[in-house]
Amino acid sequence: MLNLDRARCLIGSRGRSLAALILTLALTPAAHAEDHAGLSDPNIPFTKYELDNGLDVILAPDGSTPVVYVSVWYHVGSKDETEGLTGFAHLFEHLMFQGSLSQPDEYFGPLQEVGASINGTTSFDRTNYFQSLPSRYLPLALFLESDRMGSLLPVLDQEKLDNQREVVRNERRQRYENPPYGEAFKDLFEARFREGHPYHHMPIGSHQDLEAATLDDVRAFFEAWYLPNNASLVIAGDFDEDQARQLVLENFGGIPKGEPPTRRAAVSPAIDETKDLRQYQQVPEQRLWVAFDSPAFFEAGDAELDVLSSVLSDGRDSRLYKRLVRDKKIAKSISTSQFSGKLASTFLITATAAPGHTTDEVMAEAMQVIDEVLGDKPPTEDEVKAAIAGFERSFYDGLLTNSGKGETLQRYNMFHGDPDYMSKDLARYRAVTPTSAVETGKKVLQAHHVALHIWPVTDKPEEAN
Repeated sequence: MLNLDRARCLIGSRGRSLAALILTLALTPAAHAEDHAGLSDPNIPFTKYELDNGLDVILAPDGSTPVVYVSVWYHVGSKDETEGLTGFAHLFEHLMFQGSLSQPDEYFGPLQEVGASINGTTSFDRTNYFQSLPSRYLPLALFLESDRMGSLLPVLDQEKLDNQREVVRNERRQRYENPPYGEAFKDLFEARFREGHPYHHMPIGSHQDLEAATLDDVRAFFEAWYLPNNASLVIAGDFDEDQARQLVLENFGGIPKGEPPTRRAAVSPAIDETKDLRQYQQVPEQRLWVAFDSPAFFEAGDAELDVLSSVLSDGRDSRLYKRLVRDKKIAKSISTSQFSGKLASTFLITATAAPGHTTDEVMAEAMQVIDEVLGDKPPTEDEVKAAIAGFERSFYDGLLTNSGKGETLQRYNMFHGDPDYMSKDLARYRAVTPTSAVETGKKVLQAHHVALHIWPVTDKPEEAN
């Protein structure tokens, strides 16, 4: 699953013996459940509690290595921004590393000196900050995290805002505007989600909004969202739980609770008409993106579309790859994904046309294959079993590192308020059948969609000039 907060395919290398075990266990859903009798589903031992100021705290001790992982999720992303004030969640991903009251210099310095690995990311749905470091430096990590949660604004000045605003604008140029096809996702999501929907704009924001942002605007955004009662803290790895509780209380307990943030009203994400967008750019080859409206993260049908995506494009023998790339050779590459978010999801087809062929040919052939899969050539039991086995592997792989455990607990806590959701999440996949995958696929992939074709300017038809 590729989703607005998670990319299950971005998993590291897998141990062969473990993969073989799970593949062996990948039976039909009914038999699969029976086969797991006596076996434990993957789980992460943890304790969750809440401070008086509303901060969720999740402790997951594991003393196998002398390393600890500290993660703070703020339940704010670009979906929570308002018109004219976009890019603020991502801007704060940068500003939060520029120092706080007790550490006015850059956040990286004290932690890098002790060998920590540090970063942060922003999505449509959340912003996270994390560090992995030798366990004896846990007090330092918690002190710095709490200081920027509770004491960032006293040292946030115009110079820091101007500096990081330019950093973000340069990032936008480097990641979106300058590379070939760099603005494809931006254009696709603007067309897929109507104006006014929280996912209509990308987390990077716009130059216009970033330039217009005042220090008061930015401060107000922080005061509204970066609150202990809108955040969750995970500590995973080698630590003493009693000591960790005391450190958390000492560092975070005194941060005042804020008013619950007001979130934007829901707007229908449905694509109400089929759109065909065509662009001619300085790019080397023709590429295609097709977006379909699909169920939100964890909703009914979300897992079915993950499985269907695997059947369609995972591996050389998958339906789309075999037909378009191996047999007919009209595409150089093709992939599908269920790009899942808290408010809505997008089932996405991405393809590159082979030399001498067009994205129109690719799309026509791809839709024919999809219609066959949803019609007289449905997924086989073996294809569905293999897809489920792949997702089971990803669940087990998520337990191999402290960071994997920490982010898994954070994700379930934010989306469900229950970090202990792994077995239920895995059960969604084990319940998928060829029939349920087809039923969901018909609702999603035979409905309105948005197609974006990007062609080299040299391929522009005469009538389009």
